[in-house]
Formats: sequence, structure tokens, C-alpha cells
Amino acid sequence: MDRGRHSAGDTKVPFCLQSCVKPLEYAIAVHEIGTEHVHRYVGKEPSGLKFNQLSLDEEDKPHNPMVNAGAIVISSLLKPNSNKAERFDYVMEYLKKMSGTEYVGFSNATFQSEKETGDRNFAIGYYLKEKKCFPKNADMIAALDFYFQLCSIEVTCESGSVMAATLANGGICPITGEQVLSAEAVRNTLSLMHSCGMYDFSGQFAFHVGLPAKSGVSGAVLLVVPNVMGIMCWSPPLDRVGNSVRGIHFCQELVSLFNFHNYDNLRHFARKLDPRRQSLDDRNRSVVNLMFAAYSGDVSALRRFALSAVDMEEKDYDSRTALHVASAEGNVEAVIFLTGTCQVNPHIKDRWGNTPLDDARQFGRDGVVSVLTEYQRLYPCSSESQNGMSKWDLSSDCD
Repeated sequence: MDRGRHSAGDTKVPFCLQSCVKPLEYAIAVHEIGTEHVHRYVGKEPSGLKFNQLSLDEEDKPHNPMVNAGAIVISSLLKPNSNKAERFDYVMEYLKKMSGTEYVGFSNATFQSEKETGDRNFAIGYYLKEKKCFPKNADMIAALDFYFQLCSIEVTCESGSVMAATLANGGICPITGEQVLSAEAVRNTLSLMHSCGMYDFSGQFAFHVGLPAKSGVSGAVLLVVPNVMGIMCWSPPLDRVGNSVRGIHFCQELVSLFNFHNYDNLRHFARKLDPRRQSLDDRNRSVVNLMFAAYSGDVSALRRFALSAVDMEEKDYDSRTALHVASAEGNVEAVIFLTGTCQVNPHIKDRWGNTPLDDARQFGRDGVVSVLTEYQRLYPCSSESQNGMSKWDLSSDCD
């Protein structure tokens, strides 16, 4: 457990993403080349057929990116003019950013096995080529090779959960704060995961669990609770359609306990727990954690709080903000983050009438004084933002 993270079991053991890479590959494609271009070649509908079926929709396109045919076509859209090594490195770089630079590896043994035993995928590839599903000048064999490589990428439950959390967080990695994927790419990806992500069990999963997810034959289940968290389960025993038995059971238990099903009534479904509702104790704990992070200069913790929609101008019992505390302690990096990134109001006064700048001057924090003086020069008390509205509501805080 690390603040907002929890692990149980063999969470550091690497395993291959297999089909769990499909939504990630699709998200990268939409982010880079746009929804319209991607869906010129791939549909958006559940197929109603097995994921490795030789079948196309009425427009002679793969039904969606979550079946093998769709993922193979999308493989041909990513960096089409680059060589194999460059294309692979390109996707790996994205996945590492999504995982917050945690473990992302590659299983060459799995890759070679996929190539040697992938007769069905070769058949799909030739069928796609016959139906002219690939972009002009695309190399079908190269696209298949690339697809096999992507399926052989390794993660752990810990790194995979960060990838899922990046999708849950609108494309922003919760560890680094970097915007890895566009909001549009994430929205599209979660929509397709919800309707097509669990093989032939997708309809039942949407009905009973009501969350976007993607499974793989390695026993992985990538689960996203939008705006809340991301989960990676890994348990290799599979059911008859290729989903992890324990993974499915975990997802069902999760939504039976918590108010996470897409169509649970968040106000009136009293039988379930809703961790999104903050109790008074939670709020007090949140204020203490925020102040301690500012006191110790822990910018990583402050970034996590900001990405978790914590009010960075929250006050303690003395009406002091995190900016007051960081300024008094001389934690320049924390002050720069609170002002530059979070744009915390520097004019808020504590119960003694002191602003963060007053505290910095009182304790001789010259570096902080310089930062806050420049910040207040750029954003004076009655500053106007670009849309003509006040940057802060300072009626009770400014003289």
C-alpha cells in the first residue's frame, strides 16, 4: 500500500499483455492520428462473434479494435513509414509513460511462439488484405509481425494498474502528472472497452459489472473505474471464452460492494459503499496529509493530491494553506508547484492576518520570497483572467 495504491499477491511477476494491449494500441492511434482517420479502417460495433473470427462488418471493415482483425489493422496505422524497430520503440515509449516509467518489458519467447503458431492470425491478415482493409502501401506481414510484438509486451500488476489509472484519469499519468493521451482518445477507448472488451462475455460483463475492461489470454484483466482508479488483475486459469476466472469474480465482487457500476444510483443506492463521498474524517485526514506534504517539501505527494482533485487551497484550523506551510518552511520547489502548477491564491490570510509571503519574510526564506513576489506581480489581488473573470474570489482575503 502506497497512499492511493494497494497490491495483493504476486504483483511484481511479469506477464504478457496479450489482448490487453489492444485498447492501449487503439488509444495511441487515436491520440496520434485522430478518431476519423482510425475509424476509416476499423468499426465501432461489437461483432457478436469470436475475437479471432474471419469476419468483417457491412462496410468490409473489422468490427472494432478489440478483435484481432481490428488490432492488426491498427498496427498498420501506427508509424507506417518507419521500420519495425522504430515502430516498436514508439509504442513502448508510450506504454512506459502510461505506466509512470514502472516495469514494461518484452518476452521474445512469446513473440517467437506467436509467430510460429499464429496460423489463424495469418489467415485473418490475408483475408484483410484480400478485402483491401489496410491503408495503401501497407505491408500486411509487417503489420502482423508488429501485432505479435505488441501482444508479447510484458507488464506486472503494479505497472499495469498505473496504465489503467492513466485511462481512469483522462490520459494523465497519476504518478508523473504527464498528459500521455488526449481526453478524446481515452473516451473512445473506454467506450469500446465497455462494449467489446471481454471477448464473448462483453455483454454479460457490461450488464453485471458495468465498467470498461479488457482481458487477455495471459489471465490479465485491465479494469478502469473512470475518474476513480485503475486495476490490473492477473490469474492465468481461464474460462471457456478466454477470460480469467478469478479476474471476472473479482470484478463482480468489487461492484457488489462499491457503487462503481456505470448505472448505480450514486445518491440513493444506500446498500453499497461509495468511496467517492468524503466524510468529515476523510476531509480532516486529507488536510493533514496536504499540510504534511507541504511541510516536508514532498512535491510528488502534492502532485498526487492535485491530480486526485484535492482542493489545494484547503485550510487548517488556523486558516493556513499548504502554501503558508511550504513558505514558512522554505520549501522552494513545493512553493513553485503550488503557485506555478496549482495556481494557489497567494493572498489568503491565516487567522493572524498573515499571507504566505509574510511567513516567508518572517522566517528569512529569501528564495521563497523571490518566487512569491514574482507570482503576486503576475497575479495581483484583483487580477483578471483571459475570459474577463477574476482569477480568484478574493473578496474576503484582500484589503
